[in-house]
Amino acid sequence: RLRRLLEGASPSANADDPIILSIGEPQNQPPAFLAETLAANAAGWSRYPPLRGTPDYLNAAADWLGRRYDLPEGMIEPTRHILPLPGTREGLFFTALATVPPEREDGRRPAVLLPNPFYHVYAGAAVSAGAEPIFVPATKETGFLPDYHSLDEETLSRAALCILCSPSNPQGFAADRGKLRDLISLSRDFGFTIAFDECYTEIYNQGPPAGALEAAADLGESLEGLLAFHSLSKRSSAAGLRCGFTVGDADLIDRLNAALNVGGAGVPLPIMAAGAKLWADDDHVVLNRELYQENFAVAARTFGNRFGYREPDGGFFLWLDVGDGEVVTRRLWQDHAIKVLPGAYMCHSETESGNPGRAYIRVALVHEPKVTALALERLSHALDSV
Repeated sequence: RLRRLLEGASPSANADDPIILSIGEPQNQPPAFLAETLAANAAGWSRYPPLRGTPDYLNAAADWLGRRYDLPEGMIEPTRHILPLPGTREGLFFTALATVPPEREDGRRPAVLLPNPFYHVYAGAAVSAGAEPIFVPATKETGFLPDYHSLDEETLSRAALCILCSPSNPQGFAADRGKLRDLISLSRDFGFTIAFDECYTEIYNQGPPAGALEAAADLGESLEGLLAFHSLSKRSSAAGLRCGFTVGDADLIDRLNAALNVGGAGVPLPIMAAGAKLWADDDHVVLNRELYQENFAVAARTFGNRFGYREPDGGFFLWLDVGDGEVVTRRLWQDHAIKVLPGAYMCHSETESGNPGRAYIRVALVHEPKVTALALERLSHALDSV
């Protein structure tokens, strides 16, 4: 859609060099030991990977979860509660296939509850599983998070799966521990699975966002009905590695593994070896996080409270209110050689209140701070003139 929008709008010959702020792809590099570990384990490329993972990878993931969320001893059993994934997208997609029935026992069509705006795999997974996607606004009025408690009982009773991204993409706002507990309780009251997409949980500004496992621990340590998804793409700037995992309900892990056995792919052995090293090391994550924090400090100095700017809890996007995201995106590219993404392209339009992202642009702060400072200065001047 962005490519079509910008057709025929090439920057003028006298424009500055193009700046690409439309893609949420980390530009800083992962630690050097990643490549070293891949090379040291090269013999594993000739073997099919075990879908349930290696002991080293499972234990490294479990140890990280325990450190990050201060979990009770024994709450996570690596071989029962953790499943390696090539990133999180595939796991989220197959979770819908594994948890959404063809129809409910009462003959009604199942529903999948999604935030709006949303990561596109959420809706694709819902539709592919034969469910009705229910788009729940995540706007300024709701704290940029979906209020699933606002849904009527008929809808909640049809729900087979609910997805929450916290910190949210693209707005960057995180649910506190109480909201996570309330959502887990709601899912158990109505019998639906809840998938917590926590891929941005290590990129934060003022403090670490709460996680689903912390909330589950508060509720008695049961993992019933929940899966949380984590990835090294943002945490370790290793998007090309395609390495992550899901953790949660042992029965759901078994069902997801069965679905992946049919149509998915395991994480290759050299990648799991490198992933285990990355999950075990927190020092590089601190440095990575400081880079993004510096970028947001630049954004705060540049925009103040203009364009609805607020420092997000986490992630690495700006969600700026510019009146009409599509019009402004085209003009930014044509007149100023700055490429951003219209907020409308991350939203479902056919809702009672229209498209909640129509007024916004998403700006990815993925470059080093010096580049970010120059980019945001240009963007600020450009927005003042469009």
